[in-house]
Amino acid sequence: MKKLKKIAAVSAAFALIGAYGAAFAGCSKKDDTVMLRVSSWEEYIDLGGWKDDELIEIDNPYNEELGGVIGKNSMVEDFTEWFNSTHDFKVKVEYSTFGTNEDLYNRLSLGDVYDLVCPSDYMLMKLIAEGACEEYSEEFLNNGWYTENVSPYIKGVFTDYGWEKYAACYMWGTTGVVYNPEKLNDISDVNTWEILLNENYNRRVTVKDNVRDAYFVTLGILNKGKLTGELTKEERSKILNDTDGETIAKAEDVLKKIKDNVYSFETDAGKSDMVTGKVVANYQWSGDSVFIMDEAESDESSPVELWYSVPEECTNLWFDGWVMLKNGIDGNEQRRTAAEAFVNFLSRPDNAVRNMNYIGYTSAIAGETVFDYMKWNYGDEEADDVFEYDLSYFFGNEKYKIKTDAANFDFEDGDRKIINRGRQLFTQYPSQNVIERSTVMLDFGDKLGDINQMWINVRCLDVKDIPIATIVIVSVVIVVVVVGICLYAFRYKIFTGYKPKKGYKRVEE
Repeated sequence: MKKLKKIAAVSAAFALIGAYGAAFAGCSKKDDTVMLRVSSWEEYIDLGGWKDDELIEIDNPYNEELGGVIGKNSMVEDFTEWFNSTHDFKVKVEYSTFGTNEDLYNRLSLGDVYDLVCPSDYMLMKLIAEGACEEYSEEFLNNGWYTENVSPYIKGVFTDYGWEKYAACYMWGTTGVVYNPEKLNDISDVNTWEILLNENYNRRVTVKDNVRDAYFVTLGILNKGKLTGELTKEERSKILNDTDGETIAKAEDVLKKIKDNVYSFETDAGKSDMVTGKVVANYQWSGDSVFIMDEAESDESSPVELWYSVPEECTNLWFDGWVMLKNGIDGNEQRRTAAEAFVNFLSRPDNAVRNMNYIGYTSAIAGETVFDYMKWNYGDEEADDVFEYDLSYFFGNEKYKIKTDAANFDFEDGDRKIINRGRQLFTQYPSQNVIERSTVMLDFGDKLGDINQMWINVRCLDVKDIPIATIVIVSVVIVVVVVGICLYAFRYKIFTGYKPKKGYKRVEE
């Protein structure tokens, strides 16, 4: 099995790519240079710098002289060169990053201006609902690399939710639990989100430090009985996006118990904590799970084989999508053309492979080039036990099945149906069984304030949880300290002869 390229760059490098100042942003003449302002997640695009021996040896019809796929320059640099050689005006890219969806939204609220951003599903829904997004042109929607190569499955989901005119999917995946099977009390413990409450793993599991993911998984725990039964897609979504006041209160109670049991609430530290063995299970996004498994396996001193489980209750089917913003595009057709071209360039299959290989996440782009890359990565027709992993739902044709080593999956019945667990291939492309119990997280809407207050109560000190006796003792101590300070000041004034004069300047009489 070929290994994915490991992320080696830091997000600060983005600031250096095409950052030529905003002086060009308002240009309108045909021969001027347009500044395209793009913002996306940290470490979410190929920064280039690959060595020659890192060439992905597959057919590349988009750049045949390379003999495969490789990232010599950054994706932004390659886009700029390609655009400037194929269009009648020039472009420069000002590329910046954000850490969370909420971080991006706060920047927009404070007046930051971007032409193109890449939020997750619930945030792009919020931006669409607020009228902040520009529709893609008919030319983009009917022609180009994105339209030609986007997975029919992904296209169907975006159409179902009404996003197709405003958003172009970039990466997608699930949420689950990365775990070390050698450190579990019982393998079935990772089949449920209740592992976050399991006292056998006290201070040995982690959970995400954002309210959207944490709330979702808590609803999974609260509704385990319902979710493991027969449900329609709509019924499942209603349960896992419930923001009723009573539900929020129950979720707060469960989250406080989770807080008492987990090692930490984390955003990025969980990756290193799993690799180093500080924790044995980590609530994680699928793309970062692939990275974690690769890192742990490639550790020369003590390689560890980690796995990924999608709990039986549910998983979040998440999407990150490119949206153009009205206040950035501002009616400028050249900026719109540049923004749509940027999305199209990233959607060219060889570029989709570069980004997947560099960051570990799964592109929305399908087609032969991407499938060849997955076979190059995971195909193994000479294994002792060969299993055909079916990806036809994503690629749109029954021929798309990868022959690979059955040892990379955990089969839980005689028919070789993958219920919960697998390694990298299963993590990047979930089985049909996982898709059927997945749900998209929706925007909280007008319940956002209530949800945020609940999260504050969980993550910060909640006065309601402090015993009355403790409150009384602390109050008495504060009063004693204040009285002591006042008495000291009074005595100091008498014995030193100092007193404040007009203007609060102290002088000696």
